[in-house]
Amino acid sequence: MRRGIRAWTLWIVALACASVAYTVTPESCQALRKHGRRAEAQRCFEALTRTRDPYLRAEGYWGLERYEEANDEFRAAVAQSDRNAYYRVRWGLLLHERFNNADAEDLFKEALQRDPKNAQAYLGLALVSADGFDNKAILWTAKALELNPKLVEAHELMANLALEDSNTRQAIEQADEALKLSPDALNAMAIHAAVEVLADRSPDEWFGKIRQVNPSYGEAWALVAHHLELHYRYEDAITYYREAVELDPRFWPARSELGINLMRLGQEEEARRQLEMCYDGGYRNAATVNSLRLLDSYKNFVTIKVAAGLSPTIPAPAGLKDGAASAATPETEALLRLHQKEANLLRPYFEAELKRDIADYEKKYRMTLPGPVEVDVFPDHEDFAVRTTGMPGLGALGVTFGEVVAMDSPSAREPGSYDWADVLRHEMSHVFILTATHHRVPRWFTEGLAVHEETEASREWGNRLTPDVLIAFQEKKFLPVTELDRGFVRPEYPSQVVVSYFQAGSICDYIKDRWGDDKLLDMVHSFALHKTTAEVIQQDLGMAPEEFDKQFEDWLNKDIGQTAANFDEWSKRMKEVAQLAQHGEYDMVLKEGDTVRRMYPEYVGDDNAYQFLAEADLAKGNQQSAAAVLTEYERMGGINPGLLKELASLEEKLGKPQEAANTLDRINYVYPIDEDLHRHLGDLWLAQKNYDGAIREYSAVVAMHPLDIASAQFNLARAYFAEGQKQEAEEHLLTSLESAPDYRPAQKLLLQIEDAKERRQ
Repeated sequence: MRRGIRAWTLWIVALACASVAYTVTPESCQALRKHGRRAEAQRCFEALTRTRDPYLRAEGYWGLERYEEANDEFRAAVAQSDRNAYYRVRWGLLLHERFNNADAEDLFKEALQRDPKNAQAYLGLALVSADGFDNKAILWTAKALELNPKLVEAHELMANLALEDSNTRQAIEQADEALKLSPDALNAMAIHAAVEVLADRSPDEWFGKIRQVNPSYGEAWALVAHHLELHYRYEDAITYYREAVELDPRFWPARSELGINLMRLGQEEEARRQLEMCYDGGYRNAATVNSLRLLDSYKNFVTIKVAAGLSPTIPAPAGLKDGAASAATPETEALLRLHQKEANLLRPYFEAELKRDIADYEKKYRMTLPGPVEVDVFPDHEDFAVRTTGMPGLGALGVTFGEVVAMDSPSAREPGSYDWADVLRHEMSHVFILTATHHRVPRWFTEGLAVHEETEASREWGNRLTPDVLIAFQEKKFLPVTELDRGFVRPEYPSQVVVSYFQAGSICDYIKDRWGDDKLLDMVHSFALHKTTAEVIQQDLGMAPEEFDKQFEDWLNKDIGQTAANFDEWSKRMKEVAQLAQHGEYDMVLKEGDTVRRMYPEYVGDDNAYQFLAEADLAKGNQQSAAAVLTEYERMGGINPGLLKELASLEEKLGKPQEAANTLDRINYVYPIDEDLHRHLGDLWLAQKNYDGAIREYSAVVAMHPLDIASAQFNLARAYFAEGQKQEAEEHLLTSLESAPDYRPAQKLLLQIEDAKERRQ
């Protein structure tokens, strides 16, 4: 009897084992993992690696995080089954997960060549596009759903994309569709949780449902954190990333994002620890590796503490004609981090602008910041890109993370390609507005207000009416104000981010023009109460968003409508003027060029009418007219250092040294990496008895470590001497003579100082 029972038991065990072997599939293993049954999922994936099928082995190794072996097995599977589209889709998803989107995209396209109706291949393309905030992500996801309306993952992705675009209604609809098809669609539940968190409501109900399916599903908390990042709520994002890695310590993507966000907020020691854990765990995507390299490079930076209330002794930049006046305010500490190779050169300029911006915004926004502002300035644009990795629209020159600003140094870009002081002004507006609204502000408003503030500081800064903007206005591509965030996050055409900046800035210009500055401040306070754009427009401006759009368009049309209507004609005639200039037909340039300039006076980009007219005027010997043309170029926001130097030279020749100095000083706020500029401007300031200005400029020459150290130190000494600081003058004279003992101007001034000492005795 016992023998029979034992045999029966063995038969049952054998049958069970056979059943398990039969049901071990990639889908069953993934289901175990999805429901938090990690140990069972591990055994399931291990079983797959012992099969004879290279595709199943690939899935097994992938599940075990043995990625290289999985990649090799997928290669073998595809070689054996060239017509199998699904194998290519799965291989592409592995490569997408392991940071190789280029090859992943190729595999998805190869899959579609074999099966044009493969919904999962389109979903793969959507995932690749979504990584770069590419609008194609929406198109590919829609195509996947068209081919397979029951594809749960496509509904979840569409919900995520909609929420990234601040389309909460569509996000909820798509998440609900996913849940109808699969009640345990965890990412759909996470979208619902994110909606609640973004609205400052409790997400506990949805997190409770997620825990019922998988108690350790860290992806849900990471997804919420991602959406908090997009809404500038970096500290809240860190909280959710911490929860994600606490639930799943090996969830490396969340740990990497945690490290990156800590670095964004200046918490670099913990950021390094988190990122090193990822690296040691084999998670070595570009963001993780490059962030660690950047942290290593910080030893080459110096941090300067700035008492940031504008001192009456520090003037607004002389070159910024129409600059906003600033009153002294209580000191607010700021931290300025500069690379040591350019810190001494850039510090006076950045420090003065930082003080001016903080003082202006404290007065304008009627608030002080709760803590120190940190401004990190990178001479390598790639370092700046790493510092801001993962953010949409990274053609940017600066990015703000709460009270931390990262931006390009002037040396990171081609001379004349951007105005660093303008960028700093823009980013400092973000610091105040994010603080004032507790990071509850739509992207369009904070960007638009920052652009508006640039122009408020100087008419030479701010909203650039570029050809891209005119074409978009002409083709009626401006978005409704309630949808304007989408233009920043997921552009539908190449120039839409630039167009959206212009539109948002113009909206704020319009509000100020019609209702005054206080109305913009009212809107700041309304957004702080978590009002939507539609609610704020209705409440603070007293009209429906649709009516606002119409009235704004009418207002803007009066300003740029004629220029937009003339654009095609202007473009044609501008090319003709360029050809005339190339052939030296200066009389025709003067005749046609002025007409072209008046058709589109805001155009100050490459090959503009101003430079052709000035060139023609000089060829005809009319310096006065050339100076007038270049003055207008500067007034319209032209920042080409070569043209501004030409203007300064003309102003000197015409007996206008003050104007010449102001023009050269304007270049300092564009590209101060220019020894000749500082030497000449120092001479001009010294001759005009602007001793502070002369000291600053001659100090800049010394900071650039010139070949002619003797004259650089001597010039600085005579500026100090002229201001009455004889001790500083003597120190710099001695340094001058150390490098060139026979340098007679330094010897002569040193004797003059010594004689003065003896007379006092």
